[in-house]
Amino acid sequence: AQAYAQVVRDASAQGALLPPESEPSRQVRAIAQRLIARVPEVSTDLAAEHGQTAPTHYRDFQWDVSVIQSEDANAFCLPGGKMAVYTGLFPVAQTEDALAVVMGHEIAHALLRHGSQRLAQQKLVQMGQLATVLATGDMDPQQRQVVMGVLGAGAQYGFVLPYGREHESQADEVGLMLAAAACYDPVQAIPLWERMSQLGGGARPPEFASTHPDPANRIQRLQALLPKAEAVRRKYCSGATPRP
Repeated sequence: AQAYAQVVRDASAQGALLPPESEPSRQVRAIAQRLIARVPEVSTDLAAEHGQTAPTHYRDFQWDVSVIQSEDANAFCLPGGKMAVYTGLFPVAQTEDALAVVMGHEIAHALLRHGSQRLAQQKLVQMGQLATVLATGDMDPQQRQVVMGVLGAGAQYGFVLPYGREHESQADEVGLMLAAAACYDPVQAIPLWERMSQLGGGARPPEFASTHPDPANRIQRLQALLPKAEAVRRKYCSGATPRP
């Protein structure tokens, strides 16, 4: 809540915080309301699918969403349901359905408690590094530096980055189901991520060196999830029919 309040204050001081009555703010808030309304159903469905107890922590969320004028094609949802959408996302999303997919993805990060999990993960890495420092106290300084370098690389590529990619994949799935349950077209996720993959240009790092899945792999996985998403859409949205 404090971090979100700071973001809002900074945006307001810079004249970048759009007023609630502006058209982008109304659109984003309307999408958020539809997505949030389906959180209980989607959370229950996914928990049942995995043989788990349906989560209830989201009931304590104090949802809020702001729109910030910026060239960044981005959005976020902090723990507790504090959201912001940057206007640079609009031309990339192009449609309300695609914007709902992105917002659903960000909401999923908060629902799945990815923020707290990443903090716990970072603490584990720090504890491992401290233990190594203590264990190599009698080692030659140059040798110790080599060991610490190998440990850092191993933690980064073998633990930290794969953990981040897993979170992104989980948020992709849950966000897609949220958008579908809120009666948005899940098919729009494919061209959306194709456009997102083209942002910035230049060569991308290989997947193992990134916190995000490779765009081609991400799109392939989303395509595989479309039948499930369409079924969710038909379940919750009267008149929705399968696409050819």
